[in-house]
Amino acid sequence: MDYEKLATVTRKLALEAGDRIMEIYESNDFDVRSKSDESPVTEADEAADALISRGLRDAFPDVALVTEEQSASHASRADRFFIVDPLDGTKEFVLRRGDFTVNIAYVENGVPVRGIVYAPAKGRLFYTDATGRSFEETGELSKDKPGPLKPIRVSTPKNDSLDVVASKSHRDEATDNYISKYSTAGIKSAGSSLKFCLVATGEADLYPRVGRTMEWDTAAGHAVLTGAGGHVVRFDDHQPLTYGKPGYENPYFIAYAPGVELQTA
Repeated sequence: MDYEKLATVTRKLALEAGDRIMEIYESNDFDVRSKSDESPVTEADEAADALISRGLRDAFPDVALVTEEQSASHASRADRFFIVDPLDGTKEFVLRRGDFTVNIAYVENGVPVRGIVYAPAKGRLFYTDATGRSFEETGELSKDKPGPLKPIRVSTPKNDSLDVVASKSHRDEATDNYISKYSTAGIKSAGSSLKFCLVATGEADLYPRVGRTMEWDTAAGHAVLTGAGGHVVRFDDHQPLTYGKPGYENPYFIAYAPGVELQTA
């Protein structure tokens, strides 16, 4: 894989998809439908998916592509593949709360080695560069030329006062029961893959997910967190979370900064 090309192409596609999403988000109204699993989908999901899919297939025709919005792609299997959630956090989008992202990741042998997470309503762009290190781009987000890049790094956690981030839309009693095993300084709520990015930047130390997710929800944020020195492990046995699983469904997991003393379920 040409990682320089990968970083350039995925960055531009994420920004273009973000622009299209924001056009619809800022319109007076948009249609919301339910998919077979009762999750919502909008024209923004579909427009962003078409744009990103076309761009990735043109640039990398030999790499498999899995996207949330193309159910036929969910049966594909490959050692290396792109995995895309064109609009992660559709509920946040529908409620106009801003915590939604464009997620594009590249996976090799079960590991998300590169990723980009763009939150267009918040103007925050996180991605791994050609070397695999993670940055947040600051300043004006031009599609043609990257702006200033701020290296991001996980925190050095203090286990007697951890900062925790949890899902805004899916926080439940099981999540709260697990968080209660830690000594916390504060608990933030965030939507979509922004939770991974908050751990990656050191704004949080720990993100536990005790609930259903799919690989397209997590791969890009996982790559960004890895590039910032963090880890993502399974909730049950604390082994690394891997990708390319049957149905692309994740087990429960924990994302964290090294030094957090992980608790058992």
